Amino acid sequence: MIPLGDVTRRSVRFPIVTASIIAVNVIVFFFELGSDEASIVRWAVLPSELSRGHHWITALTSMFMHGGFMHLIGNMVFLWAFAPAVEDTMGRGRFLFFYLLGGLAATVAQVAVGPNSTVPQLGASGAIAAVMGGFLVTYPRDRIKVVWFFGWFFHISHIPAFVLIGIWLFSQLLNQAGAVVQADTGGIAYMAHISGAAFGALTARLFEQQVNRGAEVGV
Repeated sequence: MIPLGDVTRRSVRFPIVTASIIAVNVIVFFFELGSDEASIVRWAVLPSELSRGHHWITALTSMFMHGGFMHLIGNMVFLWAFAPAVEDTMGRGRFLFFYLLGGLAATVAQVAVGPNSTVPQLGASGAIAAVMGGFLVTYPRDRIKVVWFFGWFFHISHIPAFVLIGIWLFSQLLNQAGAVVQADTGGIAYMAHISGAAFGALTARLFEQQVNRGAEVGV
């Protein structure tokens, strides 16, 4: 399942902040490809270090790093699907602040459940989850274009945002309950996803700038 974008709403302005975040993530990833493992770990979050108050800058730098092409592409597709409408609603400066705070909140929560882990953590998914949480409370009934893959076949449909994000969030809760965070072996940081989404849902209204809401189309 791949979300392609909001088909209910047309943005008032081009989402320059969203596009810039994607560009920075791509540029950083290509720097990663030319770096050794030690250099990458240096800028990723190590929970055991962060929980002792060391290397706090990595809480910021890690959210622009990725572990592979599919990790990068998956995150950027989700970001492009939901962020433009949220950026439009908040305004560029507020949206950037919201995005960064969401990523930081997600990182803190993930570290809190595995403070002694020495497994490096990186990725934009916590911040993107915050964007999804913000979208959920702002435009819950907007319809999202989604591509479903069934082997070599695919199907495109339009799903209400509250259904799509609700299913995604429920899956994160189930995975978190089952895995209880693989702090020693690595894996997907489900707690970061859950916490990021919670942060976004709880704070998005505080960042809203009503004048910049996008216009609905097809109604």
